[in-house]
Amino acid sequence: MNAPLLVVEAIDLFERDVRLRMPFRFGIVTLTRAPQVFARVRVELADGSTATGMAAELLAPKWFDKNPRLSNEQNFDQLRASLAQARELYLGGGADTAFGHFERHHAAQQQRCAAQQLNALVAGYGPALIDRAVLDGLARAQNLPFHAVVRDNLCGLRVGELTPDLAGFDVDAFVRRLRPAAHIDARHTVGLVDPITAADQRERVGDGLPETLEEVVAAYRQRWFKLKVGGDVDADVDRLVRIAAVLDRDAGDYRATLDGNEQYDDVDGVLALWRRMRAEPRLASLCRRIEFVEQPIRRHAALAQPLGALAAERPVIIDESDDTLDAFVRARALGYRGVSSKTCKGIYKSIVNRARCLHWNRAEALADPLDAGAADPRAYRMSAEDLTIQAGLALQQDLALVSLLGIGHVERNGHHYVNGMADLPEAEQQAFLAAHGDLYERSHGAVRVRIAQGRLAIASLQGPGFASGAAPLWSAMRPMPAPAWPPPDAPTH
Repeated sequence: MNAPLLVVEAIDLFERDVRLRMPFRFGIVTLTRAPQVFARVRVELADGSTATGMAAELLAPKWFDKNPRLSNEQNFDQLRASLAQARELYLGGGADTAFGHFERHHAAQQQRCAAQQLNALVAGYGPALIDRAVLDGLARAQNLPFHAVVRDNLCGLRVGELTPDLAGFDVDAFVRRLRPAAHIDARHTVGLVDPITAADQRERVGDGLPETLEEVVAAYRQRWFKLKVGGDVDADVDRLVRIAAVLDRDAGDYRATLDGNEQYDDVDGVLALWRRMRAEPRLASLCRRIEFVEQPIRRHAALAQPLGALAAERPVIIDESDDTLDAFVRARALGYRGVSSKTCKGIYKSIVNRARCLHWNRAEALADPLDAGAADPRAYRMSAEDLTIQAGLALQQDLALVSLLGIGHVERNGHHYVNGMADLPEAEQQAFLAAHGDLYERSHGAVRVRIAQGRLAIASLQGPGFASGAAPLWSAMRPMPAPAWPPPDAPTH
């Protein structure tokens, strides 16, 4: 089936504030609040029919650009500037396929943002949000679910100038193999200031929800965990010992990933951490259960040298270094075995990188889950990572994407650090609960994500559109302000 051409007629951008119930420390920031941005896009197809699509994403500070001289507010404005540039490009793009709009504007978006002192990761944020809303509009215009639009390639995904490494790869055959899932495991994030046991707490939030790692394990029965490390080997090992004591005692046959959030300067620093972990008897079980290490090295150095001996210890994947469409290709040459999927980096980037995993695994005769159902531990892989994604559009679209890509577990932390939909209008809460009663529940005074035996039920995301049978209450938001970027004294890297 040919991919429909569509014109992006209107793009409205809105915001509302997100307050965290407990602080979330990752990398160099301790997050307590941030805006969430929403895109509402109207598309017109060749037959004159129109549809409205939606998407949402947090404006997260100190992840896209970790320059410590920038304030959180300046980080927010960087992302708003990326959105403003993408909005202008997409509105002037004429008729094209959904993927064609992304492909057509990619270079110009990167160039315009670079001229405003915005890095490539920031530049990708604006198209990432708008592309999801365009796909939602296309799916609604066709009265089809997201997975059908992708599997029938109605988005127009193709190999071209942006992905020369995939020349000859059968994109249509690849997307036809993708299948949506009805459930997915939730991987719990243990942040750098999260309490492990009650002894770590000076005061409690007291809202009835789990606060310590012990309480999380007891409440949700999760078996996947993401453990943050901070770049100080002694402190990291000490904290991991305390985490392992809880998981070894209470979490059964658990699995874990280690997230460095760019806190180590080089390969040698990460090797020192891993070797200390391997030498610590109290971490013997945890070390056996670690599936991969995520972006431990600062982005300016991560792709500057081969991983060497580190690659032989555990698979290492990139996250923040995945700033351009060819970053995974460059990382592979240095010994990296995987890359993260994050909707804030772009849905097409995730799909292309999953195609690369399949392509490379076949080339090296490594079992890929799409072929064999059980991956070779040496296989190229994609992980599914979070950026404090909030319940509603953002959460649902991310879950629909990663489950379609065949990823069996996904980091979920937004439900832990934010009190569900408690700050949203009651009518909006009820609409999402009614549309997605498998994914949400009402408890402790609000609608929130439901995790049962460590899993999320997501079959309801397979209705028409991109994973949502409900819409946010637009009247309860404010228009996204014009970005104050670049400021006259913007610090440079």
